[in-house]
Amino acid sequence: MTSSGTNPGGLTGTAAWELLLPAASAPARARGRALQAALREAIRSGRLTSGTRMPSSRELAADLGVSRGLVTEAYEQLTAEGYLRSGRGAGTWVGDAVRAARPVAHDLAPRPGGARADFVPGTPDLSLFPRAAWGAAQRAVLADLPHHDLGYPDPRGLPRLRTALAELLARRRGVVADPERIVVVSGVTQATTLLGWALHARGMRAVGVEDPGSPQHGALYAAAGMRTVPLPLDADGLALGPLEASGVRAAVTTPAHQYPTGIAYSARRRTELLAWARSVDGLLLEDDYDGDFRYDRAPVGALQGLDPERVAYTGSVSKSLAPGLRLGWLLVPGFLAEEVVALKRAMDLGNPSLDQALFARFLERGDYDRQLRRCQRAYRERRDTLVAALAEHFPQARVSGIAAGLHAIAELPDRYGPEAAFVQRMADAGVAVRALGDCAHTPADGPGVRLVLGYAHLTPARIRTGVRLMAEALAG
Repeated sequence: MTSSGTNPGGLTGTAAWELLLPAASAPARARGRALQAALREAIRSGRLTSGTRMPSSRELAADLGVSRGLVTEAYEQLTAEGYLRSGRGAGTWVGDAVRAARPVAHDLAPRPGGARADFVPGTPDLSLFPRAAWGAAQRAVLADLPHHDLGYPDPRGLPRLRTALAELLARRRGVVADPERIVVVSGVTQATTLLGWALHARGMRAVGVEDPGSPQHGALYAAAGMRTVPLPLDADGLALGPLEASGVRAAVTTPAHQYPTGIAYSARRRTELLAWARSVDGLLLEDDYDGDFRYDRAPVGALQGLDPERVAYTGSVSKSLAPGLRLGWLLVPGFLAEEVVALKRAMDLGNPSLDQALFARFLERGDYDRQLRRCQRAYRERRDTLVAALAEHFPQARVSGIAAGLHAIAELPDRYGPEAAFVQRMADAGVAVRALGDCAHTPADGPGVRLVLGYAHLTPARIRTGVRLMAEALAG
């Protein structure tokens, strides 16, 4: 560039020329727009700072190899927009109206904390995601999807997917699955929020939750204007006496594999809970978050199958495929169906059609069943590895709960307590663990240590190493 004014903190003309060069080489019809866009970006990002004098239109045109008229037009347009300022005989300068710095996109997604061993539960092995089968299904769907399916979908979900889900849930989980009552949702979190809003609209202001239980329930129901009432568990599941005394008419349950204790609700308790729901004209909210993963026997069927009008059933692919897909389902009783569908429509008009069609094909061709079998083999091996490693390094430890799911409860002798001190000692050694007390709404003090150990995301070798590091941290 032959000449250009400079400003302290601004850019030299040469740097500006390099910045604008790609715009100058754009196709002739797009060159003017490209030049204007490049100048705007240079000013927004601070590479051309307020008060920097621009080269004359003749100089800039000569250096960029474009017409003077194109540069003049760009200067006039950006002056009109406030990016540049000019005065008769005083040249063109970068204005002082722009204050925005270059936007930076921050990643708020939860990420591993860099621990040497991470037993925090809740994450499947994302390397097991069936990329090849998923990609093949995606290509087939893109080739065959009718044009009209790219329009706004039924807020409940594509009929094809709801039909495939109904067959899957009836076959694998014993659910009474009417495709007309299935709502495709963005995971169990959205299902929970929809149910909270629907119950609130019917006058309910409180919902019972398992204690200990999922820590997220409180915030989700609070967003719907509902308070949560912690309800204790016993060996059979949600304790009936406290539930009856609480006054609530809705309660959250994880009967197939309670989170986090790992128990399965007994047949007697299931019957008692349904009788309670009928007696109070209430509802049980069943979160079947990992019901497909049972390792010592066939999975126990869903509670919903016993009384579809008193149980709202939710599930997702977050443990079987990947949480990032944001795909789940909600099966609602008839009396709530219209309200939940109306809320889903108001929230987002329905889940993306392409994703729904892809998952429907994945179900129809048996790919999802194959994925479940693959995950079950891997997670069973990892649970067995964890139990064996604990027996080797902590021979007095007791692993409780059924052989299922993606986590196990390990109870260590009292001498390793108190629990908070144990967790901190592990953190100092680079081992991330979660105490069972972190999942309790009403924490109880005690000398022992009970841990919720996630294993699904760890290879057998990493599980063995992690347990060894735990033992070394206590011995050191």
